[in-house]
Amino acid sequence: MAIRLAIIGGTGVYDPKMLDAMQTMEVETRYGRALLTQGEYQGHEVVFLARHGTEHGTPPHKVNYRANIAALVKLGVTRVVATAAVGSLNEKMPPGTMVLLSQFLDFTKAREATFFSGGDAGVIHTDFTEPYCADLNATLVAAAKNADFEILTGATYVTTEGPRFETPAEIRMYKLLGGDLVGMTNVPEVVLAREAGLCYSTVALSTNFAAGISPTVLTHNEVLAVMAENVEKVRRLLMEAIPSLRMERDCRCRELGSSILL
Repeated sequence: MAIRLAIIGGTGVYDPKMLDAMQTMEVETRYGRALLTQGEYQGHEVVFLARHGTEHGTPPHKVNYRANIAALVKLGVTRVVATAAVGSLNEKMPPGTMVLLSQFLDFTKAREATFFSGGDAGVIHTDFTEPYCADLNATLVAAAKNADFEILTGATYVTTEGPRFETPAEIRMYKLLGGDLVGMTNVPEVVLAREAGLCYSTVALSTNFAAGISPTVLTHNEVLAVMAENVEKVRRLLMEAIPSLRMERDCRCRELGSSILL
């Protein structure tokens, strides 16, 4: 049975009860090793990848994003739903809101952000007019409707290097540039997924208002508390979406991607 879907989980999303017949596996790629959990949900093979490691011990700027995406390709995955805890720059996206992304702004500084760095890999300029898969986003919107809760769409995600939080001055700048949400993990993950020809969507959960907007000093415990309160909605969304995925893909994600060296 083909593994069609991978879930890349951020803070608190993974629950062992989500999948049946689970087994852990290590996948070796030329970029390093990735640890994954494979299981079944209503007869569908699903892979879960803990972005920060099983003990949340890897900070965002040190995640091996290339190994993670390459491992999914090696397993035959074609669709990826990522989850992310984010700060909000948009008053219409308060803490507790689930949002699907449509664009990103990249403010990372020191990450391996492409499979195509010259040499044997070549130099390929991948189109990013539509960074996230519109078909997969539509599936998630329908799943949210079936589960009877709201999910917003059309957000622009600002990716920062981390692991520190942003200054109020930075937040003001990001907001002026059109950012709605801020986080530390979406780039280069979305870039690598597109380069690999995967359908990729991100379900962002707003956990706090960003610095200068929030009336209080930001803490990691605040993020964890809001995630704990709302993570069940994210899990329900994923479980509602999995059975509705079609085997064939009608989008352009595969066409826009290129072969990568595993």
